[in-house]
Amino acid sequence: MLPAMCRRGNRLLNHSRSAGNTQLSVFLLFLVLLMVSLFVMFGKIGYRSSSIPELQSQKWNSFDSLVRLDPTVEFRNGTDLIWQIPNSPKAVLFLAHGCNGRAANFWDTSPNCPTCVGLPEERLIVLHALARKFAVLAISSKGRCWAPRKERWIAKDIIQWWVAERMLGKLPLFALGASSGGYFVSVLAMEVRFKGISLMIAEGEFNHLDITKDYPATLFVHMPKDETRKQRIEKYMMAMSGMGIDVTEIKCMEFPLTPELFANRIPGIEQSLSAKLFKVFQDRGFIDEKGYMRDDGRAIPWKTALEERNILLPDKSLVNHIQEEMNLAFAYHEMTSIQSQQIFDWFESHKS
Repeated sequence: MLPAMCRRGNRLLNHSRSAGNTQLSVFLLFLVLLMVSLFVMFGKIGYRSSSIPELQSQKWNSFDSLVRLDPTVEFRNGTDLIWQIPNSPKAVLFLAHGCNGRAANFWDTSPNCPTCVGLPEERLIVLHALARKFAVLAISSKGRCWAPRKERWIAKDIIQWWVAERMLGKLPLFALGASSGGYFVSVLAMEVRFKGISLMIAEGEFNHLDITKDYPATLFVHMPKDETRKQRIEKYMMAMSGMGIDVTEIKCMEFPLTPELFANRIPGIEQSLSAKLFKVFQDRGFIDEKGYMRDDGRAIPWKTALEERNILLPDKSLVNHIQEEMNLAFAYHEMTSIQSQQIFDWFESHKS
């Protein structure tokens, strides 16, 4: 259920809309609407993403001089966990993937992790985290998506065991979950004492949680093109803020494809191939005259278009990498690393 304060607010809002409005209820309604408008416009910190500058400076190999992906793989409580700790860590970050994902998506294939696949956005999130001195732990769900009510106890045990085993217990603990992982993290935060959580392209399970003012600071990273989710996030932010919970948002907007995009974002794609992909998308009308996606990448027959042009990928697994960047450019529902600097700035502001 929603918090008690939110329920009282909803009753007030419904009353103010009734035929027998009093002057007081009209005045209160005006105040509520004004607060919602100001909150949506500015939030508590007022982050708004500007994707293009980050895309120009953020490439798949941007961190080569700072950190390298070098994971350790373990198995516990019936699932796999993958982790990496930088020198002199300052915080701990738990990562929860979305549906059809797994912990292996966050690290590149290597001798230490031959099953890792290193999807472009996931791997960049880990690199950002390591560069900011966050120890990183990812766990795979047992099913296609997370089962929050069942798996929170498994994740809690793994996190507590791993933190103690690696002597990281004195460091601030954070969590980031995307889509199904975001819903999962919102529930897990009822059991694990996170300093802050980031829910990416997910509004959380707040309709079913009795949260209190002690609930951790919450950052919603979402794509406003998904209007239904945007409205739910606005509703929860208003209720949580009214309870005294530190809450804010980052809005992720669409951006145009360029001939360089796939080469800049995906290891294994050369500039020449990236330009060919862009040309096919242009010729087939998958993008408009400014390079913006006309539809979600999942709905576009781009693989068939490549076959018709006899364009071969150096590795079949790159299909998923290209798909992720197309989905991201459309900005409806996809994991994103573009706003990582803002996300980790927010995490660091909540260490104490």
